[in-house]
Amino acid sequence: MSDPRRRIPRTDALLALPPVAEARERLGDTAVREIIRNAQESARRGELSPDDVGRHVADAVNAHRVSSSRPVLNATGVVVHTNLGRAPLSAAALDAVVAASGYVDVELDLHTGQRSKRGAATRAALLRACPAADDALMVNNGAAALVLATTALAAGRAVVISRGEMIEIGAGFRLTELIASTGARLHEVGTTNRTHLRDYADAVAGDDVGAILKVHPSNFRVEGFTSETSLGELRDLGRAHGVPVIADIGSGLLQPDPLLPDEPDATSALSAGADLVIASGDKLLGGPQAGLLLGDAELIQRLAGHPLARAVRADKLALAAMEATVSGPRPPVHEYLHADTDRLRVRTENLGAATGFPIVEHDGRVGGGGAPGVPLHGWAVRLPVSTAQSLRLGDPAVLPRVHDDACLIDLRCIPEADDPLVLAAIKQATFDA
Repeated sequence: MSDPRRRIPRTDALLALPPVAEARERLGDTAVREIIRNAQESARRGELSPDDVGRHVADAVNAHRVSSSRPVLNATGVVVHTNLGRAPLSAAALDAVVAASGYVDVELDLHTGQRSKRGAATRAALLRACPAADDALMVNNGAAALVLATTALAAGRAVVISRGEMIEIGAGFRLTELIASTGARLHEVGTTNRTHLRDYADAVAGDDVGAILKVHPSNFRVEGFTSETSLGELRDLGRAHGVPVIADIGSGLLQPDPLLPDEPDATSALSAGADLVIASGDKLLGGPQAGLLLGDAELIQRLAGHPLARAVRADKLALAAMEATVSGPRPPVHEYLHADTDRLRVRTENLGAATGFPIVEHDGRVGGGGAPGVPLHGWAVRLPVSTAQSLRLGDPAVLPRVHDDACLIDLRCIPEADDPLVLAAIKQATFDA
């Protein structure tokens, strides 16, 4: 009898299959040949019939994605979900990214044909969105913004910071270690729960201070016997000694949001006395990953002219997405935060009725360190906890909240048009379970 491995299709024959030939344009020759090679090796090991190799390859190239990143339906009720990439971009921002993906006038004045200032349109859009700022600079993330500011203003000098604001955020990332890495010295003042103006004044009078830094605690709250120094008080102290006051507000609101009265925003911080405000672009602002520096024009130009600014500058895609985010319609983050609770309940009841599972009251969260402890009232479908893994591994992937021995499906952060996908995913998951 002849060796069945002789019936394994040749590579050129598999490459000639119509779906494979089409996939070479979409996936590239290297990826397609690897899929073919894997199928042939599987057949040689007896794991796949030689007669099925062609069909297997066609199915594999149709299912293959250029990127390994998988879209996920966020059913947790957490709006700014760090593990899911924080803020989802708006349709306007997506269009802007596509438009900027080719050659684009990111540093070119088409009228004169001469080189122009990078990100000028994004800067103008940010200043329209935050008129309290005299100037703006965008870098690649919030940590980079803080590094640039402390390096340019305080390398070899002291940064004065309250002990109550020496925070650690996710993955063991400590703000103080980041500041120390720039060559600046930390001058800690006050205590964990109480820091007074005199604490800052003593530091400024007795040390070579490059900046006073006020940090929003972000993902925790200290309550009870507490005291902090206002930006207005720090402004007067800083100006009396020629020391800039930096406010790291974290989550990125440019204007106050009545839903989040205790969450700082750039406009209020600048109006209260901050010389420079640092914020993230991919949290409550709802844009791409970015670090925003807003405030005094002389300080911003000083930062923009520092050599480190080149290393942390934003790329053309992020610049385009940010401009569209602040100039265009409300991004998804805003819509999810301010979701109509009546409509959320109707959608959840419909999903519960279609699946046969009960609905329960469920408070969502802002996430991303923003507005800790602020509940976003809503509802969820309560499924058996055994369905969670099947939901995560399904197509599309659905991430539920696992809590109190239950798998909860909260529709707050899922576009209503995707409700049928969630329904199908639940049916499949309960069948698998």
